[in-house]
Amino acid sequence: MSAQETAAVGRLRVKVCGITNADDARGAIEAGADALGFNCYAGSKRWVDLTRARDWMRDLPEDVWRIAVVVNPRWEEAVAIARLPFIDALQLHGCESAEFCARLAGEEIRFGKALPATMGDALENARSFSTDTIVLDSTDGGGFGGTGRTFPWSIAAEFVDAHPTMRVVLAGGLTPANVQEAVRLVRPWGVDVTSGVELAPGRKDHALVRRFIEAARAV
Repeated sequence: MSAQETAAVGRLRVKVCGITNADDARGAIEAGADALGFNCYAGSKRWVDLTRARDWMRDLPEDVWRIAVVVNPRWEEAVAIARLPFIDALQLHGCESAEFCARLAGEEIRFGKALPATMGDALENARSFSTDTIVLDSTDGGGFGGTGRTFPWSIAAEFVDAHPTMRVVLAGGLTPANVQEAVRLVRPWGVDVTSGVELAPGRKDHALVRRFIEAARAV
């Protein structure tokens, strides 16, 4: 998720990811979402065809960020998606290299990099990815997010403390029931929810979306 220049300083940003249809997009926006995530990874249960969805995506409000989530894209694919008029930024959710990220930055393409929040050195090289937007997510060894499982939030809290100038987005198993505790502990720049507000993969429960955003912002 990238920063909205017009957003209030200090305001927790909320991204609702795994959006596959116009109704869920509008519901998330009405509930107060700052950004929507569209999964462009064909192996995902929440994959959305940008060609078919372009008409309703174009009609979304310009002050809501439209984020294309990609996993290990080819260079040409990443650039083509980023240049779409209805996409504002990329979220790299695979094993993209620091060199790949630097090349995107050189092309002035907005992007954030998702990293698995695990113990050890997984997060030590976060600054090498040429972006100040880092998404900390849980991992299942190949599912590329959307697992519905949390990770030890103390890892994220330590990362935020060590990287005060980065826009850290907390993801991984967040729900209306646990997001307040997570925000209190981690103090992230933003939060990212997928499965925690779903009726089924790719179908949002609008009441849960609203409860999630209200709970996150109540901290």
